[in-house]
Amino acid sequence: MSEIDTPQAGDDRAMDTDVVALLMRQHGDIRNLFDEVEASTGEERRDAFRRLVRLLAVHETAEEEVVHPFARRALPGGEKVVEDRLAEERAAKELLATLDDLDTDDPKFMPQLMKLRTDVQEHARAEERYEFTHIRRSTDVTNLVAMAKAVKAAEAMAPTRPHPGVESGAANMALGPVAALMDRTRDAVREAMGKDG
Repeated sequence: MSEIDTPQAGDDRAMDTDVVALLMRQHGDIRNLFDEVEASTGEERRDAFRRLVRLLAVHETAEEEVVHPFARRALPGGEKVVEDRLAEERAAKELLATLDDLDTDDPKFMPQLMKLRTDVQEHARAEERYEFTHIRRSTDVTNLVAMAKAVKAAEAMAPTRPHPGVESGAANMALGPVAALMDRTRDAVREAMGKDG
């Protein structure tokens, strides 16, 4: 396990039984990793960026597999809310893939990272406002807990690198090994939520 996966003494990951609390904490972790990448240099920056890429990839995969499907079904105007979030995610993944091809010492890296940071922060605020708040209001504690378990299951199976243009299960099916990964992710989500299919 990497640092981002391992609960530290005194941190609040043990409290992440509510899907909204879990995702909000991850938004904070993402902000902190952007700070770490920005403040470091050399190998430390490369390591921090690797951890940021992984956290962004697993976070978005979990949202795509658990949060967005719920929002589509349960929220007023959910289809439009989710389509807007998917468009933001696609743009961020494209920028992240570009960054992933650069060395962290490349002069183009930091300006691109700052653009990504702005885009990710705007996306997180939109999720919090248009999805998370309404999810908490529109379901009970039992479902919030089940969704948190499903998010954790999805994260355990998520890719470690971004895949632009893969914001749905259907798109994932065209990607060979990634398709198998997404099938396992969906299976893990269904099992965690107590569904057969």
